[in-house]
Amino acid sequence: MTINIKPIESQAEWQTMENRLAPHTFLQSWEWGEAQQALGQKIFRLGIFKDDRLIGLAFIYLIKARRGSFLFCPHGPLINWGQTEEIMPILLRYLIALGREEKADFIRFSPLAPDTGENKNIFASLGFRPAPVHLMHPELAWLLDLRLPLEELFNNLEKHTRYSIRKAQKDGVTIKTGADVAALDEFYELYKQTANRQKFVPFTKDYLKKELAAFVKNDKIMLYFAYYQAEPIATAMIIFSHDSAFYHHGASSRKFTKAAASELIQWTAISEAKSRGLKFYNFWGIAPEASPNHPWAGLTKFKRGFSGKSEAYLHAQDYILTKKYWLNYLIEKLRKLKRGY
Repeated sequence: MTINIKPIESQAEWQTMENRLAPHTFLQSWEWGEAQQALGQKIFRLGIFKDDRLIGLAFIYLIKARRGSFLFCPHGPLINWGQTEEIMPILLRYLIALGREEKADFIRFSPLAPDTGENKNIFASLGFRPAPVHLMHPELAWLLDLRLPLEELFNNLEKHTRYSIRKAQKDGVTIKTGADVAALDEFYELYKQTANRQKFVPFTKDYLKKELAAFVKNDKIMLYFAYYQAEPIATAMIIFSHDSAFYHHGASSRKFTKAAASELIQWTAISEAKSRGLKFYNFWGIAPEASPNHPWAGLTKFKRGFSGKSEAYLHAQDYILTKKYWLNYLIEKLRKLKRGY
């Protein structure tokens, strides 16, 4: 029996396999590839075959930067991680050849592999080293299992979260949705305010526009807005992919902070995910419990208020192709220290 890596050009073939694997991510979806391609990235959709039978997927794209270019596999590959030792050497060999052809300085995986000593050892044995930063994707996620009656899900919320949702409804907070350019414009105004307030570098409007355009085709994205006194005070971008809904971006105003608008948005999105028959609501990244000063600490408390469980992934792994990698390593290390992660 042999493992082979071959490009996949069929969207149907890709999505059938993705749905079968049902990963807790949308970063290996066909739509995410379309978004990255629209942003000018060179993308590679690879199938992992065992004796001509498709057993896994790996979406890769080339990130070009002055500090160093690299092949990046976000939350991938999508495989049965019990077959890691069998698959990863073959996939790595393919990517080394591709990286040299594309003049990349390193290869980076931010895998959904369980954070175990065994998986760390497998990557280390292949010559990988831990990345200085996990890039922009979580290595600790918070998931809510939706396979309970909606009433039971509500009763399982933390007391203060239930109170906040009821208070928002009582105070007259209303929820509206949209998935067009006008909705994105409204989203971006609140998003910029939040970025300035919390001192993070926001995605560009064009980036979010391409993301919206890729997922909206099949009703896989929705922007939620909470209005109070006819004014938008909170918003969230939710992506629906295979069996999960993902809380990808959020923003809020500093006006009317007692209105608990963000809690009502999340409960509305959870209810929508439930009505679509999805299995999980994925709140995306949270801070480790042992890091009370982490920049995400406040957001983590908010997400945990909806009940659920954490899921830890292996830290991002880098495979060095050229000496220029060390320039990127130094820059990312300094950024990490600056941000307090």
